[in-house]
Amino acid sequence: MRTTPPIPPTSPTPGNRSAARTNWRRVGSAAVATAALLVAGFGTAVDASAAAAATKTVASKSTAAKAGSTKVTWTRSCAEPKKKGEMACNALRVTGGTTAFMRANAHANAVTPKAAADSPTGYGPSDLQDAYGLTDAAASNGSGETIAIVDAYDDPNAASDLAAYRSYYGLSACTVANGCFKKVSQTGSTTSLPSADSGWAGEISLDLDMASAVCPNCNITLVEAKSSSMANLGTAVNEAVKLGAKYVSNSYGGSESSSDTSYDTSYFNHPGVAITVSAGDSGYGAEYPAASKYVTSVGGTALSSSSNSRGWTEKVWNTSSTEGTGSGCSAYDAKPTWQTDTSCSKRMIADVSAVADPATGVSVYDTYGDGTGWVTYGGTSASSPIIAAVYALAGTPSSGSYPAKFPYGSAGTSALNDVTSGSNGSCSTSYFCTAKSGYDGPTGWGTPEGVAAFTG
Repeated sequence: MRTTPPIPPTSPTPGNRSAARTNWRRVGSAAVATAALLVAGFGTAVDASAAAAATKTVASKSTAAKAGSTKVTWTRSCAEPKKKGEMACNALRVTGGTTAFMRANAHANAVTPKAAADSPTGYGPSDLQDAYGLTDAAASNGSGETIAIVDAYDDPNAASDLAAYRSYYGLSACTVANGCFKKVSQTGSTTSLPSADSGWAGEISLDLDMASAVCPNCNITLVEAKSSSMANLGTAVNEAVKLGAKYVSNSYGGSESSSDTSYDTSYFNHPGVAITVSAGDSGYGAEYPAASKYVTSVGGTALSSSSNSRGWTEKVWNTSSTEGTGSGCSAYDAKPTWQTDTSCSKRMIADVSAVADPATGVSVYDTYGDGTGWVTYGGTSASSPIIAAVYALAGTPSSGSYPAKFPYGSAGTSALNDVTSGSNGSCSTSYFCTAKSGYDGPTGWGTPEGVAAFTG
C-alpha cells in the first residue's frame, strides 16, 4: 500500500508520454487508499482488515466487469426530456465490460483484465493530463480561477464525493472550509437548495471530478438549477457568471426550438467567459444549447493508449446509430463570424472535442447517484468539463471576447490533435458526421494538445 505522497507525473513530451501514463496510481489519503483492495484491479492487495473497515464508504455496484464479459455496457444517468424546454444530462454510466483503461493496465502488468469492486476502472487525472498535453499546465496553472458547473437538482453528497476523488488521486483538498468549493442554488443560496435527484447527482459527480482532474488548482462552484428546464438551467448559468466564474460547463442538452435565439440572448451571451456545452450523446444531430453561437460546443471521442509518439489515439465516438457524439448544422442559431465551414449556413456543432466514449471512460466517485463509490462514466458530459478546465488552465479570457473563437485561431496547428477517423451516423454532407483532416462536425478542430488553442 502506498502511504507516501504520489510522485508528480512526468512532463508530456512525445518521448516520455508512456512514462507519464504509468503514474495513474496516485494515492493521497491513506484512508481512501486503504479502501482500494486492488489498484484498478491490478497489483498487491492491501491490508484486509483496514479494507474491511472502509467497505461501508467505498464500494461499487456497477463497474466490476462481469466474468467472461468484455463488451462495455452502460445506461443513461438522467431521464429523457418529457416536454418541450426540458434538458437531459449527457452522462452515461458504465455497467459492465472491460474498459480501455482496464485493458491498457492489464497489458502493462501482464494480467487478465479484472476490476476490484471498489477501485477505479476508468481514466484518472494523470491519464487525461497526459493525453492532452496538460501535465505541466495542470501542475502550475489555475490558482485563483473558478470553474462553474451548472446542473439540475441537488447532489447532497457532492462535497464529500469530490473530497474522496481528489484524495484518492493525490489532488489538493477542495472544500467549502478552505474556500475552494462552493455549492449554491440558481439564486445563489447556499442553504435553500433544489430537491435531490439520483440521476443528476451522477452527472454532478462526473462534472466535478473532470474539472478537478484537468485543473486541480482551480476553485469549483456548483450551481444547481431547481429543475431541468432550459429557463432554470439558463438562470443558473447567469448566476455562475454573477458569482465571478470565467469558465462555465454545461453537460446537458435537448431538442432545438425556435426559442433558442431568445435563450442565447437571455442566458449565454457573456463576453469574457468561456462557456462549454456538451454536443450530445445520441449520434448525428444538433442539440441546444450546444448550438448557441456564444458557447464552445464540445464533441466526443474514443481515447485509447497507443505506441505512437503522442502515446494516445482518438477517433469519433460512435457505438450505434443512436449512441455517439452529437454534431450537425443548427436549424435556428446564426453562424458565428469565426466559423468558416461552407456547407452549413448556420451554427455548426462542434468546435472541439475530448474523450466521451464510455468504453474509454473516466473514473468518477459517486455515492448518491448511480453508484456507491467508484463508477466509470462516458458521454459528452465528460468532454464539456474537461474543455472548461483547459480554458481555465489557459487563463482568464480577454474582456469582451468570445472564447469559442479561440480554437479557430489555432486551427490546423500542433496546438490541437486533429481527429481524422470515424463517424457518428449518416448525413448528406460528409463532414457534418464524418471525421476528416481539418474541421469536421463530430470533433470540431480536434482535441487539446496543451493550452495554446484556448488562450485569447
